[in-house]
Amino acid sequence: MEQTTATAEAPTASTTATLSVDFTWKKWKALITDANKPDAKPLYTVDFQQFKNPRIIYRRGESEEVIGTGTLHTFNIDADYELHGRRDTLVAQRRWHTVYSHRSLALSDNEKPVRLTWTSDSDFKTWDFICCDEQQMPVARFSANLWAMKKLGKIEFMGPMADSEALKDEIVVTGLTLLLCMTLRSSSILSFFGALFASPGHDKKDALKTQSE
Repeated sequence: MEQTTATAEAPTASTTATLSVDFTWKKWKALITDANKPDAKPLYTVDFQQFKNPRIIYRRGESEEVIGTGTLHTFNIDADYELHGRRDTLVAQRRWHTVYSHRSLALSDNEKPVRLTWTSDSDFKTWDFICCDEQQMPVARFSANLWAMKKLGKIEFMGPMADSEALKDEIVVTGLTLLLCMTLRSSSILSFFGALFASPGHDKKDALKTQSE
């Protein structure tokens, strides 16, 4: 497994919203609920497909409304996602450390995407993914239990936008896609060679995306 690092600690005191992620092995599905309302209906339903692309399908509640998808690659260490019809990429910033960036509209105040950065820290049991804004202030943390049979983890939101539905949608889609991406990287020899030949960095890829939009 590759080394991981986190550049910021998420202050739990500022957390104002928490989602619980429960995984069902039998159906390869995750149900995401409000952690403060465990008996409420799911806010999101996530379907994992082992042999198809996109690998991950995100739906609103228990309905068939698809809000996003996540696509993993066997060799490429980046991961693609789609959110509300907008396609983009979780771009690896480092070869051997978990540092990814994505372009956020949820935190933009002028419809121009802002850059959010994901880092991680892990121990024998827990894998924490922390998402920071451009000022390196944490906006969300996804804590995943690596050995969980059902309770996969929780997603905590913090800061002034913690209750934003748009941010919740974005973090759910990018956070779970990143978790599956790193799980693949940690278990696949092809992903190892993909990291060897990767050209990490967001600036060049952002420029190419901007030209195509």
